[in-house]
Amino acid sequence: MSNVRYVYGLTSALLVGGAAVSLATGYPAGAQMAQNDDAMIDRITPLEGAPASFADLTEQLQPAVVNIATRQSVEVSRNPFEGTPFAELFNRRGGNQPQTREAQSLGSGFIISADGFVVTNNHVVAPNNRATLEEITVTMPDGREYEAELVGADPASDLAVLKITSNDTFPFVRFGDSSQARVGDWVVAIGNPFGLGGTVTSGIVSAVYRNTGQGGAYDRYIQTDASINRGNSGGPLFDMQGNVIGINNAIFSPSGGSVGIGFAIPAEIAAPIVEQLREGNEIERGFLGIGLQPVDDDLADALGLEQNRGEIIQNVQDDSAADRAGLRAGDVIVSVNGQAVTSDQTVSYLVANIPPGDTIPITILREGERLGVNATLGRRPSEAELAQQQETFDPDSEEPMDPEQSDEMIAESLGLQVLELNEQIRRSLGVSSDTTGLVIGAVDPSSDAARKGLRRGDLILSANYNDVATIDALRQQVTEAQAENRDALLLRVQRRGAPPRFVPVRLR
Repeated sequence: MSNVRYVYGLTSALLVGGAAVSLATGYPAGAQMAQNDDAMIDRITPLEGAPASFADLTEQLQPAVVNIATRQSVEVSRNPFEGTPFAELFNRRGGNQPQTREAQSLGSGFIISADGFVVTNNHVVAPNNRATLEEITVTMPDGREYEAELVGADPASDLAVLKITSNDTFPFVRFGDSSQARVGDWVVAIGNPFGLGGTVTSGIVSAVYRNTGQGGAYDRYIQTDASINRGNSGGPLFDMQGNVIGINNAIFSPSGGSVGIGFAIPAEIAAPIVEQLREGNEIERGFLGIGLQPVDDDLADALGLEQNRGEIIQNVQDDSAADRAGLRAGDVIVSVNGQAVTSDQTVSYLVANIPPGDTIPITILREGERLGVNATLGRRPSEAELAQQQETFDPDSEEPMDPEQSDEMIAESLGLQVLELNEQIRRSLGVSSDTTGLVIGAVDPSSDAARKGLRRGDLILSANYNDVATIDALRQQVTEAQAENRDALLLRVQRRGAPPRFVPVRLR
């Protein structure tokens, strides 16, 4: 979808104001009754519709909504040539001495237990690139500040659980059943947009399950027109009974501000994940190992299928659960484990909510024929691993040497940045799946390798007649050549569309 680029994760600012717990609840803190307990909410909100004012409901719930701030240390480069071909030369001469600076992130969250467990978005507390998380501070509505520790985080669902490091008793709220939400229901969002302190907005449920087109296992949100801005991230979305039915997560906005389209992670998705994280368990999800595309109108017309149903397989990973089950590119998956595949219920979502190791039935359409297969699910890789798998390799781009991705010893000795082959790189180079070797990612223009004409996209098949399928193998050949006082290494190199050739590269 062309509008996906406008869907942003949110940040937050300091939450101030609000009422102290004893004033908000009328109960002593030690009673450990949830702020949204039925007995407390029933006297505030009528059974149906919205109250004449949201003030009593807000006073009841706001004490459990907190501000979350993190302090991070970030390593930054002092190389003035960063991103240019001269960067590596500057580094080798000792000019790049990294320095550390401090960074911060801000967001919202809400307390789910009297002993101080807090739910927020993972992106609120996840360190930025090259950053280390140093400290998390939780600020209560009355201004009290507490240190907190990260108990667990799940990047796939963008959820995280913190624990306030204190023996105090805290006001808290509970999850409700988001599956009972209906389009048109009133909702209230509490958070901390733009550093303005505790802010409450109201609106309605615009869609119960909205797919934004970003893909992934959890592209499935409650959409609301309650004003949500940068700073609401990780804050709760309440229904009129005071239940947390969503966790505010993102907005659609060409300008960066609210235009009345906000997204919240449904409680029915969040609650079981939060419970697992709270118990310190790793989240494991099923995985098929396929690339998918929804069946749009054009695909449906081309294949004679029912519109807005199913997803077509674009590719199948070797030795994956899908491969072993006999699925192949061009198959259209119409149901998983007995549940229909729709835009609101994608294959990724259905599979991710089934434990790895389970064997499930999958119904497909293949060349007009309806077939059933059974697949034993694998374990879904981490988001970082998935991102790496989905990266494309453009052999024709002019990429400079990247110190972060280069093996220091090989870059220093040969002037090359090399990458190990994976399925995506093999596909980009147009080589078979059984091809072994290393691909050149970048060449130092001052090196002998550059003078010999080596370039990005060339495959290194061997070094001194020894196969080099891994970076370690190439490093070993360089080490042995240096130990024997050789001035060059004989590489066997293959370029696309050309036969392999031997190229002697002088060591530096």
